[in-house]
Amino acid sequence: MVSPDRTDYVVTNDPTQDSTTETQEVCAVRWKIEQLHREVKQVTGLESCQCRKQRIQRNHIACAFLVWCRFKELMYETRRTVYQIKHGQLSDYLIQQLKNPSVKMRLA
Repeated sequence: MVSPDRTDYVVTNDPTQDSTTETQEVCAVRWKIEQLHREVKQVTGLESCQCRKQRIQRNHIACAFLVWCRFKELMYETRRTVYQIKHGQLSDYLIQQLKNPSVKMRLA
C-alpha cells in the first residue's frame, strides 16, 4: 500500500511550470509512452532485428508496431495482458506442433 504521506518530486527546466495537475497529466502521458516502448520491445521482438539496411529496419519496426497494435486490440477484447496473449499463442503453437509436427523426424 502506498503511504498518503509520500512525496513525489518532478524536476523540470520550465520556470513557468507551477501547476500540480498539469505536471501529473504530463507525467501520465510520459508513463504511457514508457509502457508502449517496454511492451513493443518485450512482446514483438523489436530489438532482435539484425538487418543493416535502413529500409529493412524501418519495415521491421513498422511490422513490430502493427503486431503490438493487434495485441492491444486483443487485450481489450479478451481482458488479458499483452504478455498473456503472446504466451498463449506460443502455447497454442507448441501444442499444435506436438500433436502434428510440421517437420517430421526420420528414424534411422
